[in-house]
Amino acid sequence: MIGLVSCYHEIEEPWQQFRHPYVRQLAFCVGSPDIISNIPDDLTLKYHFLLHFHTFWQDHFEQYLPRLKQLDRNPEPLIAFLNQLKSTRLGLRFEYLLWFWLLDRDYHAYQLLGHSIQKIEGAKTLGELDFVLLNTQTNQIEHWEVALKYYLGECDLSLSHWYGLNRDDTLHKKLNYFTQRQFQFDSALGHPIEQCFAVMKGQLFVPEKRDPTYMPLWINTQRRLGSWGTQVKAGYYRLQRHEWLCPHKSPSSLAATWWTNGLYLDMKHSCHYYMYRQSLMLSQFR
Repeated sequence: MIGLVSCYHEIEEPWQQFRHPYVRQLAFCVGSPDIISNIPDDLTLKYHFLLHFHTFWQDHFEQYLPRLKQLDRNPEPLIAFLNQLKSTRLGLRFEYLLWFWLLDRDYHAYQLLGHSIQKIEGAKTLGELDFVLLNTQTNQIEHWEVALKYYLGECDLSLSHWYGLNRDDTLHKKLNYFTQRQFQFDSALGHPIEQCFAVMKGQLFVPEKRDPTYMPLWINTQRRLGSWGTQVKAGYYRLQRHEWLCPHKSPSSLAATWWTNGLYLDMKHSCHYYMYRQSLMLSQFR
């Protein structure tokens, strides 16, 4: 459903205050809201799951702020933890950063019961659960599946027309995988699962010439939207892959002369994110 929404108001990004790039990334992972605020009406639910309100993440950022400031002064514990990650995949880095936060028991009400829990039946692996948690405030067992995603909206911006960097990865496919597969389990580690949450962060991008007022109602207006297009823009620099979580405090490269597919940021306006896609790469799919 398309509605009249305000998606381009100025949005505070408190994770920008930190100096160390790893701490900025951690603060983003904890404090940023999900990219969608509710489950789209045209998604067929098999196994029910929930999303956290944006205030949930705001509150946890505030609770974690003393620790973030401490890590900004001495980031060694965070550096050592991330050095365990051998993969360069950004989604796994996001998962590790959330894992680091969940292990910091003094700053939230969650007890981490397990991470990357495989469900096996005989010789067959049925699936894997990202996080199983005890919420000590509600005394309920929660299952969280986490994802970091960057989707470009096309056509009428309906659910089936949001594509990832790999066009086989779509928002519709990811949400469908949540409800059809990832939340199928009713127990883990000997505990009954009582609530399931999808944690889906990252950024959405709309065509640069799109009317910015009419958007799907499930878009989270508390998370900044970027724009995407096939035109080279003056005064932008290309972000390194880890900067997709949160850019460094100063530009990490010169203004772009040679453009390749990827995420760019305006040198003068730190809120202007632009995903450049070569038109040739798009035309073959249409």
